[in-house]
Amino acid sequence: MIESAPLSVKLTTSEFARISSFIYKECGINLSPAKRVLVESRLQKRLAHFKFTSFTAYCDYVMGVGGKKEELVNMIDAVATNKTDFFREPVHFQFMENEALPSFTEEGSSRCFKIWSSACSTGEEPYTIAMVMEEFCLQHRIDYRITATDISTKALRKAAEAIYADRTISDVPMGLRKRYLLKSKDTENPTVRFIPRLRSKVQYKRLNLMDDVLDVDYDFDIVFCRNVLIYFDRKTQEAVVNKLLSHLRPGGYLFIGHSESIYQMKLPVTQIRPTIFQKI
Repeated sequence: MIESAPLSVKLTTSEFARISSFIYKECGINLSPAKRVLVESRLQKRLAHFKFTSFTAYCDYVMGVGGKKEELVNMIDAVATNKTDFFREPVHFQFMENEALPSFTEEGSSRCFKIWSSACSTGEEPYTIAMVMEEFCLQHRIDYRITATDISTKALRKAAEAIYADRTISDVPMGLRKRYLLKSKDTENPTVRFIPRLRSKVQYKRLNLMDDVLDVDYDFDIVFCRNVLIYFDRKTQEAVVNKLLSHLRPGGYLFIGHSESIYQMKLPVTQIRPTIFQKI
């Protein structure tokens, strides 16, 4: 008979070092010692699932010779932080509406306007982009497509479902709520869901920004990479941003988070705003 895992398995310093080193190698994410308790808590369910009684046994299972790398996806899902909001850092959406999109229409191009949400989390960012695009399309006849990627399969499932607690949409203007959101009939736990048209405009796929080759298009007009660079060290940040820029057309825009900086990095961009850059 296999012994059940205890309710709480303690994560030792050496085990945390092993996990953090592995996560850094695979994902570029820095887990500081301050994250030890969080990692211990979030991985408890994975240990219980396999009935492991120590983190060492779990590490051997995932990282050892012949390790089950498919479990890496579950490990990342457990430790990744997926905090985001609708219309977060609104200056980027204002820039889209007032400058990027008008300049695109002035080109007179008939091609599709393409946006990449490279760390889309649970979908708040790509659906905000979609609402901005739909509003612009009310006055201008253009087509658009949004590619949304993330390393967390759990977050991507939530994003594709497009259902959110009613309390999370406080930053969505009332007019947009009426046009693009459907209310549930559940009065105790009210939720909203984006209309089918918006959902059809977003293509979700799992992607690790640390991969050598990123399986997305090479001609995006705008790339969002916000509040993910903070998890990487400086060297990894520069490598990731250069990869992102290789998928951005000349003249296209890169948006980063307000707490992030790419100052003094060797990048083919010029700064337009504090967190908005245009590819040269």
